[in-house]
Amino acid sequence: MTAISSRAIRIDATGGPETMQLRQIEVPAPGPGELRIRHHAVGLNYIDVYFRTGLYPMALPATLGMEAAGVVESVGEGVTGFRRGDRVAYVAAAPGSYADLRTLSADTVCHLPDDISFETGAAMMLKGLTAQYLLRRVRGQHEVVAGDHILFHAAAGGVGLIACQWAKALGLQVIATAGSAEKCALALANGAAHAINYREEKFAERVREITGGAGVKVVYDSVGKDTFEGSLASLMPFGLMVSFGNASGPVPPVAPLALAQAGCAYLTRQTLFTHLRQGRATVDAMADDLFGVVRSGQVQIHIDQRFALEDVQQAHRALEARQTTGCSVLQL
Repeated sequence: MTAISSRAIRIDATGGPETMQLRQIEVPAPGPGELRIRHHAVGLNYIDVYFRTGLYPMALPATLGMEAAGVVESVGEGVTGFRRGDRVAYVAAAPGSYADLRTLSADTVCHLPDDISFETGAAMMLKGLTAQYLLRRVRGQHEVVAGDHILFHAAAGGVGLIACQWAKALGLQVIATAGSAEKCALALANGAAHAINYREEKFAERVREITGGAGVKVVYDSVGKDTFEGSLASLMPFGLMVSFGNASGPVPPVAPLALAQAGCAYLTRQTLFTHLRQGRATVDAMADDLFGVVRSGQVQIHIDQRFALEDVQQAHRALEARQTTGCSVLQL
């Protein structure tokens, strides 16, 4: 097996969307434990912006992108369970999916069911598995049961729309926040019980009103700096604050006393890849859970934006301006 030429979106330095350029690269044959995959669709995520701007450091030059779906072209030594021609989807711990071809570790590659399209597979792996671990694996002192209220920020985004639907299927009452009336309506249409436009209302006060002053057991916050204090103020005593992103910027250092003042709150900063590194059995169980709720119809993957690979700069500008809803994909 030899290297193959591929189109790819590369950056030589961190910065704005203009740093991303379409280039030809050589994609190596798979080594031990690796697969080479020909992509049919590539997912876009806000974490791609973090890598492009340098908030999350990586070696340069580099290809961006964390998830994709396609077909296995070749299988490296020692890989079991995959063969040439298999339909697959993946989310990878390192960037590299903005390309026609990619060689990568088989560790987080999953078989894509025949009744799930490549576009849907590419759009849902990072966001869907994130919703899976948030709702199904992260635990605080309080047991979250059907009928409970939870607060979910950025609820009209890719993770948010999946989480709203999934949480409703679990019987939870989702209090969603979003930045416009249109996005609030979208969250409500996808399972949220309540929606708060945080540009017009103080969401922590509304959460207290909705919950009769009790607050929520859990807050899921990918916004970061702009919502952190209000998130803590929305918790009931001994509630769990789950931070899993920084769309508005990193949260400043937190004094332990702030957690005491928030009712002895628990604070955790989660990442998907820590969960996925727990081994093949965990990866498969999480993916099977995700594929199951999608195939059942309880969760629908909304692909609201499609861009050609060469239009990736436009795609990133839309992401950073918070002009997107649901999921976005690059079409190949």
